Formats: sequence, C-alpha cells, structure tokens
Amino acid sequence: MGNEKASEKSYKAESIYDDNLKIWTGGERQSLFSPDLSIGEIIFQEMERHPNLIAQISVTEDSVLTREELHMNAKRVASYMRKMGLGQEDIVGVMGRQTTHLAAVAYACFFNGTPFHALHNAYEESTIEQLFGLTMPRLIFCDGDEFEKVRAATRNLRVRIVTMRNHPKGSLRIQDILSTPVEENFQPIRLEHGNDQTLAILSSSGTSGVPKAVTISNSHQLIVNIPIDSSMVQYTTSTLDWLSGLMMTIVSGVFSTTSIIADRDFDPKLLCSIIEIYEINALLLNSSYIASFANSPDFESADLSSLKYFFYGGSNCSLDVQHKVRSRVDRDCLHFCYGVTELNCAASVNLNFDGKPNSVGRPANGIKVKIINEQGAAQGPNEVGEICLNSGQKWAGYYKDVEETKKILDPENWIHTGDLGYMDEDGFLFVIDRLKDMLKYQNIMYYPSEIESVIAEMPNVVEACVFGIWDPVNGDEAAASVVKKPGTQLEAQDVVDYVRKHITAKYKQLNGGALIVDQIIGCGDRKANRSAAKAYFLQNFNNN
Repeated sequence: MGNEKASEKSYKAESIYDDNLKIWTGGERQSLFSPDLSIGEIIFQEMERHPNLIAQISVTEDSVLTREELHMNAKRVASYMRKMGLGQEDIVGVMGRQTTHLAAVAYACFFNGTPFHALHNAYEESTIEQLFGLTMPRLIFCDGDEFEKVRAATRNLRVRIVTMRNHPKGSLRIQDILSTPVEENFQPIRLEHGNDQTLAILSSSGTSGVPKAVTISNSHQLIVNIPIDSSMVQYTTSTLDWLSGLMMTIVSGVFSTTSIIADRDFDPKLLCSIIEIYEINALLLNSSYIASFANSPDFESADLSSLKYFFYGGSNCSLDVQHKVRSRVDRDCLHFCYGVTELNCAASVNLNFDGKPNSVGRPANGIKVKIINEQGAAQGPNEVGEICLNSGQKWAGYYKDVEETKKILDPENWIHTGDLGYMDEDGFLFVIDRLKDMLKYQNIMYYPSEIESVIAEMPNVVEACVFGIWDPVNGDEAAASVVKKPGTQLEAQDVVDYVRKHITAKYKQLNGGALIVDQIIGCGDRKANRSAAKAYFLQNFNNN
C-alpha cells in the first residue's frame, strides 16, 4: 500500500490552513484503486488474488476461513439474494454480533450493489420496528438470540428472517443459505449510479431520541490510507452498525488482512488474550472500552508488542487512561480517531500522540475542517466553536428524512457536527464536548467533560458520565454516574470530595451528587448516553 518513505511523509504531513477562509485542509486524497470500481468490485478482485490466505478466525465459534472460502460463501449469499429478486433498489437488514458468516453477508451485499441496513442487537423492539419500518427490508440476517424480537418488530413487513447463530427451532439458518448454487462466471454487479450510490445504512448514535438511518456511499474514502498489507492481523469490537465496524470489514476485504472476530460482549481479559495469541497488529476500540481495558487486572502483564496501530474514538477518553496505554506499547501506535457517521469516512486521526496527546489529529486527506461561532462565522486557531466537516463527496443524507438532513448538512456541503472544539496553531483538532450537552449553573456555562476528566484521574475509577440535574434556583447542577475498578472501594461521597478538592469553581462542583454504578448506560455503539444515564441516576439516587 505504498513504500515506507511515502508513509513516513504522510505521517509528518501538516494540515494546510487558509487564513482568509479560516479553513484547514488535510491535503489531496489519491485513491489506491481505479475510481470507477465499487467497494464490492475491489473486494471481489482482491479475494480472487489471494485465495489461500486466512481471511478470518472466530475465537468464540472456533472457525477459520480462507479467503477462497469466505469468497465462495459471499457468492452463495449473493446468489440467494439474486434468486429472491433483490436488486440495487432493495435493502437487506442486518442485526447481529461478529459471527462467522456476517462478513459473507456484508460482502454479498457489496457484490450485488444492494445496501444493507445495520442495527445494533441491543435495540428495543420499538426502535427496530421504526427503523426497519423506514427501510422495509425483504430479507433480514440476525442472531437467533434476537429472532423473536426482530420477528415481532417486522410483523407488518413481508420479510424473510435468517438466523446467524443459536437458531430457534424452525428458523431459516445461514447454513441453509450457504447451500445455494453459484452461477458459472459469477461477477459483482456494476453500480447503476456510480460510487455515489448507497453502500450501507447505519444508525446514528441515538443519544437523543430514536437513531436516524444514515446513508453511506460507495466512496473510496472508506478505504483507510495508511500502510496496511496482507501480513497484518486486525481486531475490533465494533459491529457492522458502527462506521468503524464497516470500515474494518472493508479493510479486511481490500487489503487481505486476517480478521479476528468474537461474538460476545467486550471482555478486557479476552482482548488481552486475543492480542497475545494472534499477535494483533491493528486494533480498534471505542473510548469506553479503552478505560475498561487499561484498568483490567490483565492489562499490566499482557504482551502488547505486536501492536502497530491502536485506533480508538467515538467519545472523549481520559488523558490519564491514554497515557496508561501509551506506557505499555513500544511504539507511537496510539491513534485517537474522530469522525461522524454522516461524513461517511474518518475526519481525522492523531498520528502524533506523544506530541499532541488528547488531540484527534490533523484532517485526513480530502477532508476540510472549519470552526464556527454561534453566528456561523469561521474562527481562527485556538478559537472554540462548532466543528464543521466537508469531505468533498456527495452525501445522500438520512434515509427518507429530508428535514433532518437539512439540519446537519448546509448548502455548501458542510456537515455541522454539533461537537464543540478548536484547531490549534499546528493544525491539530481538539474536541471538547457536544454543544447540546452544555450546562449552565447560575447562568455560567460549563461542559460535563471538564468534570469527567477530573473524576477519571481517581485511581479507583474506570469511567464516569456527568450530566445536569435541573434546580429551579441554580439551573444545571452537575451530577455523576461513576464505574469503579473491580475489587476496589469507592463511595459516592469520595467522588464529590475529590471534585471539590481539584476544581475550585463552585459551578463545576457535583452539586447534584454522585452515584456508583456497574456500568454507564450506552447507545448501541457504547457511547455514553447522557440522557439515559441521567434517567437512571434520578431513579436510583435517592435509594442509595
């Protein structure tokens, strides 16, 4: 994927700043493949080129697939879809963990030019009903664990449901689909509308209300532009409903890497074992899991020497946790990533953690960034405002939701992220918090992430989520839900006292109190859901 000198040059590249427009640009992006090829065509060709390489190992289902085997499975699933009459205007539903044949389903959709709509397996029946009711898939792949929930949610649709594991009696199993004959000289289908055509539909984080259906195009910007080749072994906890999960699935297909998968909830001990046994080179976690990983009993003794790329993102991460992980790796492989699903690609990656800790990096190639104030005026270096992103590619918007699309996408193709941040004098982006999470105590503005960062410094804390509790006199009084390290002692009052000792400002105190919890309530992608955490706090605070 490029020689070492080229990658080193890219590593040190500086973002370009236009002082007149107050816009930062990550430089020109060059596609590694012919621009007319779809993602499906690229993966199809690459799988034919390397049939004997190991494509995937499932550590929980004890399965190993060569690229030839995975390729054949994908063609069988694609053939089944074609026999059903599914075309480029149809949509396939996907809802499941990282199981043995999930990649084959994704690649089959890519080969056929049929978008899949991916939902997280934790979604409630009402959310599934609303989202699949929007896209109306005729075929859905899900885990047997969620079969009854999905069937109930889609009772008003004409849909065929295929289970991927733990098959209920009488269900259509993925193994039944994999017996489908493949036509001679099977080829991926050319896209009718080129690479602006929708590749997948993912769900927004849903931190407020029901998640939106976000369209993702066939853009080559989904193909990461860092040195990766077929010798690499990758692992992520992200499922297909998260942009990072989709991108890692594409990376494995395009660059013939070996993908290690596990179909269970995140387990720090399992992660340490996977890194050691399979010598993981590229690892991607969300920020919440990094905290659990770094504070697990197995972390200090784990062999992390194989890691070349350790990507993480999705939400703020304690700087203390980041430094703790950095101290355990023998190279500068820790890379804070930033992006929004609506951008359809990564916006930035910090390749200079040692120099710029807690930054999400410089803009990726092909990405433009500007910071705007409340009046919409672009701001210069070190001025805080809303982060706006422009990838230069067409975004089809939220599926069948023009009004919500207009709220985030302006006429000049800028995505208004709703995130608060700034660019420093060296062109590095720093994300502070969500604009909508801003709190006011006695009319003084503050952000919950400021308090979260302090709580995260406590030695017995794994994770914290801060939110505002309304008081008719003071306004938003900060309160916190806190996860302690297993086997340690931590009381809610300890957290309140620690914040009081380390923050002098009265308006940034935990005036609303603190609650010790087993876990922070999250969305499907495990971002902290402040509104859900707040509701749980209000329900349980007086009982402690």
